Amino acid sequence: MAGLAVHEVSDATFEAEVLQSAQPVLVDFWAAWCGPCRALAPIVDEIAQEYQGKLKVMKMDVDSNAATPMRYGIRGIPALLIFKGGKVAEQIVGFVPKDTISKSLNKVVV
Repeated sequence: MAGLAVHEVSDATFEAEVLQSAQPVLVDFWAAWCGPCRALAPIVDEIAQEYQGKLKVMKMDVDSNAATPMRYGIRGIPALLIFKGGKVAEQIVGFVPKDTISKSLNKVVV
């Protein structure tokens, strides 16, 4: 389901891929059955292309990975969490327009 610049992340790889990343990381929490998640996917792919080299973009399937969404209190999807230095810097829940995501990213990505 992920585009070329978007990578899958799991509970097992979350620590290394997201929390220990030198770059800010956008994590898209989604599920295959979620309509708004599917609608958001092309926007997430565009963001990944635009911010390539400045931001890692990851997707996590909440049906396959329960520990990480629970740890971060993900109750509704789609949920976008922006991590910087191993901490949540921004959080966006629900389907939002691309410029809303870009505004949040621009606070974190230098």
